[in-house]
Amino acid sequence: MRKRIKKKIVGMYIFVFVVLTLGGIIILFPFWNMLVISFTTQKEYMQTKLLFFPKNPVWDAYKALLGDGRIWIGFRTTFLYLILGVPLNLFLTTCLAYGLSRKDYPGRKLIRGLILFTMLFGGGIIPLYLVMKSLNLTNTIWAVILAYGVNTFNAILMSNFFSSLPESLLDSAKLDGAGDWKMIQRIIMPLSKPIFATISLFYIVDRWNEWYNSMIFVRKSSLQPLQLVLRSIVIDSQVKAKISSMGVVAVEEYAFDTAIKMAAVVVTIIPVMCVFPFLQKHFVKGVMIGAVKS
Repeated sequence: MRKRIKKKIVGMYIFVFVVLTLGGIIILFPFWNMLVISFTTQKEYMQTKLLFFPKNPVWDAYKALLGDGRIWIGFRTTFLYLILGVPLNLFLTTCLAYGLSRKDYPGRKLIRGLILFTMLFGGGIIPLYLVMKSLNLTNTIWAVILAYGVNTFNAILMSNFFSSLPESLLDSAKLDGAGDWKMIQRIIMPLSKPIFATISLFYIVDRWNEWYNSMIFVRKSSLQPLQLVLRSIVIDSQVKAKISSMGVVAVEEYAFDTAIKMAAVVVTIIPVMCVFPFLQKHFVKGVMIGAVKS
């Protein structure tokens, strides 16, 4: 009887392993195919669009992409968004979440309801643009940074996490004469590493993928973020490809436009993939606790 049960358990483990392995391959293959295409010539791609390995790998797409001076302007601007924007986001989100997590905070339920209302209904981009224009922030990096101060979902998530902390710790700190700022610095922040790592990752990804506010508020080419720069480079490559197909420009004068698209995706996702492993151990815990606690 025990042997039968043991065989069934082993069989179940093998089945789960096979299913998860196949699922992982199905998920990872599009990324692998994207990477392979970025090293592929147009001739090889036209012969077979479902590639596993390039027969003759070439760096033409990456040379064309990284050789364009605009991409380094995009990197610089996006890193400025990260360096200036993420600390501001975390500061404002922490302050709002702390207030919402305190049961004795006046108007707590009303403010929480108004915040949830903004998740369903927004004022639109025109009022925001008029505000930025009245403050003379258009065509500056601050228009993009200040336009996105607090993500309401992140604030609610962090507030729920703070509410899960033992109330006795804060009460004892109050008895010792600690104010709100000292409680945040000395008690809440050291105990909230999972949620800070989670929210930091959310804001880093949002800032890294920033393009919409930049497209609305910024017209200077010297302040274009990476996403808009990559879009411009890909569009230029497509235009060159179309002109070449009409016989106006030789094929050798431009890189394969589909390979440039895939190379642009690779350049975009690699920095986020480098950051994620350092925050992964806190990620699941922060999301689960912050999402379950009401």
